[in-house]
Amino acid sequence: MLVTVDTGGTKTLVASFSEDGVLGAQIKFPTPPKSADYVTLLRQTLVETYGGQPVEAVVVALPGIIKDGVAIWCNNLKWKNFDAASALKGVLGDTPVLIENDANLAGLAETRALHTIPPLSIYVTVSTGIGTGIITNGRIDPSLRYSEGGRALVEFDGVVREWESFASGRVIYDVYGKYARDIKSKRTWNQIADRISRGFFVLIPLLQPDVIIIGGSIGTYFEKYADQLKNILKEKLPAHIPVPKIVQAQHPEQAVIYGCYYYALDSLTDTTS
Repeated sequence: MLVTVDTGGTKTLVASFSEDGVLGAQIKFPTPPKSADYVTLLRQTLVETYGGQPVEAVVVALPGIIKDGVAIWCNNLKWKNFDAASALKGVLGDTPVLIENDANLAGLAETRALHTIPPLSIYVTVSTGIGTGIITNGRIDPSLRYSEGGRALVEFDGVVREWESFASGRVIYDVYGKYARDIKSKRTWNQIADRISRGFFVLIPLLQPDVIIIGGSIGTYFEKYADQLKNILKEKLPAHIPVPKIVQAQHPEQAVIYGCYYYALDSLTDTTS
């Protein structure tokens, strides 16, 4: 059994997988604002649910820059230098606990789910914040694993600001006063497409990906803004830089836990090879 933990800015999802990829029971709880409370609740959940069972690995996804098991900075949770690896060590005995960025993991899963794995794909989650995962040849790119595309500085409304500060799901709710599921206006969705497009003007020329995959809560409504987003990119990108294929995540809100599963398999294989 493999245990996966998707730590989001507002909620945490814990799930198990069989080694052949069958998703088991899922547990959700609000993510505590304080990292210490998060550790207490997560440890309790893992022990009560999986204690005494044969677990090969636990993979914990965190929404921030992760270096050697330490969350250097989780913007939406305001956690800084949170040593998650040490805090969760031994939670299930000798079972290894692996820590990785949530968008990297989601990108891993969604890239593996494509019919053909491309040389370079970018996964973008538009949810509480905006996260990016850069995947090369079906693996998290080791040189770009610390990239934070949501922090890209771009112009919007006459001001240079971070991409996620005007295009995340949280901001969309604040600006339009509605959750994405309640937005019916085509004009509003066109405006949302414009907001989302701004970060791609940085990422596409820089990385020139083969595929862009959009997930997260706003990714669930991909069909509402996809055509307008592609039209904006075609109009404004330089002629010699093609618009990459842009697709919806196959598991917009479960991509992270599937990524945890693949990451666990890769890590266990690398360890034994």
